[in-house]
Amino acid sequence: MKPLARMALFAVLSTGWAEPAQAGGAEIDRQTLDKWSAPYRGWHYHPDHVIPADPKIPGHEKFRNADVPCVYQLPGQADKWYMSFIAFDGKGYNSFVAESADLVTWTRPRLAMGFGPAGEFDHGGCVIGAFLYESYDIKAPRLLKKRDGKFWTLYGCYPRQGGYELRPGYEGVAVSDDGLTWRRAKDKPTLAVQDGDCAAWEKDCIYQPWLVEHKGRFFDFYNAAHGGIEQTGLAFSTNLLDWMRYPANPVIANRPGGYDEKFASDPKVFRDGDHWTMFYFGVGKGGAHVMVAFSRDLVHWTAHGEPLYKAGGNPSGLDKQYAHKISLVYKAANETFYMHYCACGPKGRGIGLITSKPLR
Repeated sequence: MKPLARMALFAVLSTGWAEPAQAGGAEIDRQTLDKWSAPYRGWHYHPDHVIPADPKIPGHEKFRNADVPCVYQLPGQADKWYMSFIAFDGKGYNSFVAESADLVTWTRPRLAMGFGPAGEFDHGGCVIGAFLYESYDIKAPRLLKKRDGKFWTLYGCYPRQGGYELRPGYEGVAVSDDGLTWRRAKDKPTLAVQDGDCAAWEKDCIYQPWLVEHKGRFFDFYNAAHGGIEQTGLAFSTNLLDWMRYPANPVIANRPGGYDEKFASDPKVFRDGDHWTMFYFGVGKGGAHVMVAFSRDLVHWTAHGEPLYKAGGNPSGLDKQYAHKISLVYKAANETFYMHYCACGPKGRGIGLITSKPLR
């Protein structure tokens, strides 16, 4: 973006993009953190992957290691859910989509977005799953929203094939006519390490976005790396195409000696009553764990020091190594939260499931 355009965007975004002050930027006390996190503790376990490490996708059988789930619904299909997820074929990621009638059994996996053109920023693969929803309320259906006649998602991507997440990573924006097959909405990255406002904490690689719409403005929560350390930052937009970073990034930083001392990554943000709740994963103390942070204004965040769910929590050993990269959906029919997540252990890297109530 040209300097004058960036200045104009900043002028728009810096006026009213956060909630009224009301101590919005103040550190949230531990008692409040405990209260707000309580509904998201005490999970019940599904014993096996719901999408296995080798998903055997027709026509894409070389793609394995299912990862990065994100559940959504389409207008007019109240009894069907879709899940985007990625898999890796040795060259890079592709994004796929599967469907379910109960959030447990997933069928019909097929390609959602593949490799970008040779020599371009997403040639190494695309990771969709930062969708524009009708509502970001934590108990609302994850219903995709149309804007200008299309569905929208941000996506993470890589420029090179031939390895696992070959740096530098970028972010792009894609659209879909049916919510199942996606294509670029812009032929340049929305966030890149070459941007003029790219800071030191993110200079080596930009990873996965999460999109929130609030009061007509768009927020991109994303993780990025400097060396082997990952933290979470924030960018703003008025049109989903042009983005400007928050100058005080990162909004979720590493905590020395904590469960997120190495990574504070893959944020997922929802409106939760009178505040905002962010689920992210931390790497520290020997594993990757599901963490939580809270905000009153979408900009200033306080993270809880204790994980919501630790690696190795599933008695089956399914997530003995890592438990991370969550997708959260609430099913009103049985008043239950379903948390799909990347579960890594002796059965490999696949999509696991934990729920807030036991499933019949």
